[in-house]
Amino acid sequence: MRFDGILHTDISYRKNWFQAVTIESKISMLLNFSDLANESGARTQRGDVLRIGACLMNAKSSTSDLKAFLAARDFLLQHRDNYATAYGQFRWPQLTEFNWALDYFDGYARGNQKPALWIVDEDGSELKLSYDEMSRRSNQVANFLRKHGVHRGDRLIVMLPNVVTMWEVVLACMKLGAVVIPAATLLTPDDLRDRLTRGQGRHVVTNAAFTGRFAELTGDYTRIVADEPVNGWISYSDAYREAEAFEPETTTKATDPMLLYFTSGTTAQPKLVLHTHQSYPVGHLATMYWIGLRPDDVHLNISSPGWAKHAWSSFFAPWNAGATIFVHNYARFEAKKTLDVISRCEVSTLCAPPTVWRLLVLEDLRAYPVKLKELVGAGEPLNPEVIEKVRQAWGLTIRDGFGQTETVLVIGNFPGQTVKPGSAGVASPGHHIVLLDAEGRESADGEICLGLNPRPISLMAGYVDDPVRTASVMEGGFYHTGDIANRDADGYYTYVGRSDDVFKSSDYRLSPFELESALIEHPAIAEAAVVPAPDAIRWNVPKAYITLKPGLYPSKEVAQQIFVFIRKRLGPYKRIRRIEFGELPKTISGKIRRTQLRSVEKTERPAESRREFEYWEEDFEDSK
Repeated sequence: MRFDGILHTDISYRKNWFQAVTIESKISMLLNFSDLANESGARTQRGDVLRIGACLMNAKSSTSDLKAFLAARDFLLQHRDNYATAYGQFRWPQLTEFNWALDYFDGYARGNQKPALWIVDEDGSELKLSYDEMSRRSNQVANFLRKHGVHRGDRLIVMLPNVVTMWEVVLACMKLGAVVIPAATLLTPDDLRDRLTRGQGRHVVTNAAFTGRFAELTGDYTRIVADEPVNGWISYSDAYREAEAFEPETTTKATDPMLLYFTSGTTAQPKLVLHTHQSYPVGHLATMYWIGLRPDDVHLNISSPGWAKHAWSSFFAPWNAGATIFVHNYARFEAKKTLDVISRCEVSTLCAPPTVWRLLVLEDLRAYPVKLKELVGAGEPLNPEVIEKVRQAWGLTIRDGFGQTETVLVIGNFPGQTVKPGSAGVASPGHHIVLLDAEGRESADGEICLGLNPRPISLMAGYVDDPVRTASVMEGGFYHTGDIANRDADGYYTYVGRSDDVFKSSDYRLSPFELESALIEHPAIAEAAVVPAPDAIRWNVPKAYITLKPGLYPSKEVAQQIFVFIRKRLGPYKRIRRIEFGELPKTISGKIRRTQLRSVEKTERPAESRREFEYWEEDFEDSK
């Protein structure tokens, strides 16, 4: 039996005696087994699978780089319940040439009939594809994209819901060396124009329902429609006529660009966050460890494509563990239906934003015979009372965590640890966390920062076309997150808020400046300031304090006009949900005192206790 690559195995997670063996020893044992098979006359061609759970790795990969990745992965899986050892001894693999899709995924997938992706739709229909099928289908897509002009370094906008095409295209782009620009299906034509211009998108893959948003966006970019035929768009279905074997044109460097995210900041335009072939695929070993994933898990992450959290927990973390990614699609989230699906399909690990957890606990959780083993939440702090309701019903504790689009999971509550109510947890393996005060000194209260000596490979490459901003956040030997926390005597971090004015609503990060810029386009508005207002379901909703132009007066009619105006200019997740008319508080120098407005909104108020000239979107349901 001839092996040109190296072997990778799941055995260590099924046999206790094998668990403590080093990765090098495992490889040696398996290679010895292959020699015995060879002596008996058995022959296996390169790419076949040894039928004991081991998968042949890509022969074109760098053996040393792949072994380093696997050793890091297996170390975290082996010490899943031993945080002290995992944090103290884990080291990021030092990679030179590495393409996660070709080197790891294809090798793990070859001949592997374990489900990689399981999609359950609202009508009850299901699609279940094995690792082997996903590998071969993504090869076909890579060949198809190459035929239509997608080359290494090209940027491709992927605007798709949770359909198999999304996973195929991302894998294919990785294999080609193309850069994916994830785009949420909520984006407006203006948002997409920004991705074509500043993002330099040269190709687009989307569904027929969204092609109309590109109608007015001129330019020489490839248009590919993923489902139903559309005039002037290339049909994605042609991809399945391509060869199932793919040959890369050249090797991929671990630091080559792979993902480009648009994320809200303190300016009107989103920041362009660039990730590499190591920062997210390998970096999310830390996220895998946080969730507590194992190869036999069926993992559901309630998230939409286009956002970094989807790549975190609906792509890299579960597939790093060799687990099954589970998807439940629906037009509108209904807790009862999702709980039914989780129970029926025996989902074992669940990640959901606090908004979803708050809706789930409104149901009788005890009535659902779930098989869940691990629960996590991220995006914003989770209320202790929600955690306690879930614990009482299922005997499981939701473990919170913290990270950004620019990073992976850097702080979390990990399996086997004591969870402190309200705390985001402790530093994740591979990350040195410090809190810096306003003078840059280490403190128990301050900005969350990542040490850069050594620099964790999980950190973004930087902000595209913005070296000044990149240098600013990397200043002084630390990556500055812009988020504030405090640390207790046990090393647990509690999230406080943003150091700038950016806030989260329903797990979406929103820039007040961006929303204000859209508001002041209305002819009646002189000034506007947007701050978060507490909400029982969304945690926060955008509220606009508005000063009207001279000669105009606050009224319900004017408020309705503004709500209608803003709905046409912003995606649903960005919409202004509340308005209050009045003079904006300002400093002596004329700057708006947002801190004062934030303090006014600190306490959640019922609709009936609103102030004069305050209007909520719910007042105008008939105008939607």
